[in-house]
Amino acid sequence: MLTNYQKEIIKSTAPVLREHGTKITSRFYNLLFENHPELLNIFNQANQKQGKQQLALANSIIAAAEHIEQLEEIMPVVEQIAHKHRSIGVTADQYPIVGDNLLQAIADVLGENATEDILNAWRDAYGVIANIFIEVEANMYEQAEQQEGGWKGYKEFYVAQKVKESDVITSFYLRPVDQQPLPPFNPGQYISLKVSIPGETYTHVRQYSLSNKAGGECYRISIKRESEYDPNGIVSNFMHEQVNEGDTIPISAPAGISH
Repeated sequence: MLTNYQKEIIKSTAPVLREHGTKITSRFYNLLFENHPELLNIFNQANQKQGKQQLALANSIIAAAEHIEQLEEIMPVVEQIAHKHRSIGVTADQYPIVGDNLLQAIADVLGENATEDILNAWRDAYGVIANIFIEVEANMYEQAEQQEGGWKGYKEFYVAQKVKESDVITSFYLRPVDQQPLPPFNPGQYISLKVSIPGETYTHVRQYSLSNKAGGECYRISIKRESEYDPNGIVSNFMHEQVNEGDTIPISAPAGISH
């Protein structure tokens, strides 16, 4: 539990984080991937290059600071992020790694302004917030695995059909290799694909919305081919050009808040 003094410190640092948020999160990701390059296998590297992930994390940290006394108010955001984490395979043991590198990033960016009291308050606040995520995500993992036809982590699917819808859109009909029934999904949900691209050191994970109705024998995703100069284009071009009917792809169970 945070003391009232620590809560006051967290709230008082919110304006500073708003000013330096993306500097802190950019430094954080540099540290994280330098110290733990294996995490590049699950994080969207395109979002890193475009600065999207840094901005999203900065906004999440600021929201937590501003609502540190009433964290229940940010639960909708927590649940949305937790769905993404469950989909890509974030695990509880990775949270301390994230916390250590985040505190180091705060210290590096704020310099002498990062007093011992501030760093200790943020260390404890991160622990509280991380435990919320871990608990929410544990329930999501359990639900994904225990539902009818569910599974844990990634499971091999094969491309039953590949249909060119237009010059830039191609649909992929995916069926489980083990022929087990598919768990249901709701409109607005998505699956994560983990692809290994020749010449790339790390795997690439992308989320694609399910574009067919639930209850069938396959999942359908419709992928837009992005420009080869767009960082996101590496996966979409790989799917369009190199993935064919009969090929297998690991995917995670449907995730996301339904519409």
